[in-house]
Amino acid sequence: MPHKQPPRKQSINIGRGARKRDEDSGTEVGEGADEWAQSKATVRPPDQLELTDAELKEEFTRILTANNPHAPQNIVRYSFKEGTYKFIGVVNQLAVHFSQVGNLIPKDSDEGRRQHYRDELAAGSQESTKVVISETEILEEEEEPKESEAEAETEAGSQIDMPAAEAAEKVTEEELMTPKQPKEQKLTNQFNFSERASQTLNNPLRDRECQMEPPPRTNFSATANQWEIYDAYVEELEKQEKTKEKEKAKTPVAKKMGKMAMRKMTSMESQSDDITKVTQAAKIVERMVNQNTYDDVSQDFKYYEDAADEYRDQEGTLLPLWKFQNDKAKRLAVTALCWNPKYNDLFAVGHGSYDFMKQSRGMLLLYSMKNPSFPEYIFSSESGIMCLDMHVDHPYLVVVGHYDGNVAIYNLKKPHSQPSFHSSPKSGKHTDPVWQVRWQKDDMDNNLNFFSVSSDGRIVSWTLLKSELVHTDVIKLKVEGGTTDGLDGLQLHTVGCGTAFDFHREIDYMFLVGTEEGKIYKCSKSYSSKFLDTYDAHNMAVDAVSWNPYHTKVFMSCSSDWTVKIWDHTIKTPMFIYDLNSAVGDVAWAPYSSTVFAAVTTNGKTHVFDLSINKYEAICNQPVVAKKKNKITHVQFNPIHPIIIVGDDRGHVTCLKLSPNLRKMPKEKKGQEVQKGPAVEIAKLDKLLNLVREVKTKT
Repeated sequence: MPHKQPPRKQSINIGRGARKRDEDSGTEVGEGADEWAQSKATVRPPDQLELTDAELKEEFTRILTANNPHAPQNIVRYSFKEGTYKFIGVVNQLAVHFSQVGNLIPKDSDEGRRQHYRDELAAGSQESTKVVISETEILEEEEEPKESEAEAETEAGSQIDMPAAEAAEKVTEEELMTPKQPKEQKLTNQFNFSERASQTLNNPLRDRECQMEPPPRTNFSATANQWEIYDAYVEELEKQEKTKEKEKAKTPVAKKMGKMAMRKMTSMESQSDDITKVTQAAKIVERMVNQNTYDDVSQDFKYYEDAADEYRDQEGTLLPLWKFQNDKAKRLAVTALCWNPKYNDLFAVGHGSYDFMKQSRGMLLLYSMKNPSFPEYIFSSESGIMCLDMHVDHPYLVVVGHYDGNVAIYNLKKPHSQPSFHSSPKSGKHTDPVWQVRWQKDDMDNNLNFFSVSSDGRIVSWTLLKSELVHTDVIKLKVEGGTTDGLDGLQLHTVGCGTAFDFHREIDYMFLVGTEEGKIYKCSKSYSSKFLDTYDAHNMAVDAVSWNPYHTKVFMSCSSDWTVKIWDHTIKTPMFIYDLNSAVGDVAWAPYSSTVFAAVTTNGKTHVFDLSINKYEAICNQPVVAKKKNKITHVQFNPIHPIIIVGDDRGHVTCLKLSPNLRKMPKEKKGQEVQKGPAVEIAKLDKLLNLVREVKTKT
């Protein structure tokens, strides 16, 4: 079969066409000159600003930062290693503008190499098959012209060619069976090779959480059966029939008057409902604004712990948080402080005056830590408020004692600002200022009652009836040896002036009374003529008396003679005496420990003691207010949170947080569980008292 000649490629002459295009184009170029060497005129706008060389050479620095302006700055996370919340200083600055999940595989990855290897294997097998097919076609073309010659040859010659054909067939079969190996990729020189890489952070997962206290839960149970449902329906039908009978008995004029009154009542109720809704919304917005305003203080209150306490064992600090004040209570001293027993963020403040020459009005304010800028409740009185107390079971009832000897009870549920109950000379009010009031358990008839102590020497029990206060004199503070003979053989008794009292937490009938003469009387509710015991406690007036919340035998007293004393009520001499170099206004036991207490002095300092750490001096001695023309009057511990509130002579209340050293708990020992509870606190204080008792018995 003759070979076919390939077709000739036509050659195209493009010389003339190119020459014609050059002639047609109207560009005139001088001889011996190139096109790039021609001068070009710059085009400028007519209003372009012309700058001098100095201005053109002036350099302007432009700084680019990689900080994300939307990155949070106050992330706090819990550290399981240290057991506290830690502030995260380094914040991830990555800002993702667009992300899309693709299905592309990098060439350098393992999966990319495997796919590349499979593709090369497939391409190699196809090329091998194409080569074998082309070789077989060439062999067939070469064998066709030799067929005529093969017929003329002899049988011997044909026998000689047979092994060659068989060998060619075996070669083609072997090539088909074994595919070509792919070309090996050239490896890079490991000793002279460099790559450019950049480290990028993956998009981190972010958890947004909200910290809140769990809502209170109550269990309600009731039985529902056929007869109870029937009785309820019968009662409802009887009520409806009674209302119908009353409407029939009314005259037409009375009906019209009743309808008009009902319309007025409904209009008034709708207006009051609208006002209450607005006030509730305004209160919520006000709290939100205050939360943002005092956000740093709230963060300190919840999470901040003084790290310096790790390097000082027997010393602590007080961190100032909020300061509560009101313009209406300016120049009125803080005369009483009390935390609400149910709502741990709410406390009451009594305002009055300790100067008998400058007596004026009084104020009762209730503040919440959620809104430090303005009080939640405001009540005013004609006489100064000297003391107050909140009921444990009914936290909306507040009893106050006035400078003029009256006592009053305010109900926070009622919208008006007048007291629900108020004493009078007819009901047996005190004749001197009331220095302390305290709620007690209900009487046998389940009537609410409270006690009061005054400078007139009377301790009075007040009972709340439906519409009045009924008083009962429990005891009169008669001074021993103070009787004198008067006219007509009458005996005049000298009466002690009561200034403070406190009731025992377990023995219901026992209570302590402090007087202006510096004595403390242990009294009983059952005996009105005798004292159980008398302690010669101080040289000046007793300002406060308080039982220990854990130990039933221990109580504490403070006085204007600069001293704080801790007593065992079975022993007539004090166990511990502390001189604070200034008149002590108030003392308070800590609710979390039997050995921690706080005292405030008139020089503006707050002292915190922990007898288990140091029984000789305070572990914290810190000024809270300015010394000039300002005195601290009262102090109170929060029952749950590690904070105290301090009131001063100018009507301000300061909230302070205790550092970790001021609230140390028992240390954990390896293999032993930390014992907690009242028994541990009692044993801790007993250990200290036994040491003092042993020293006293030896001396």
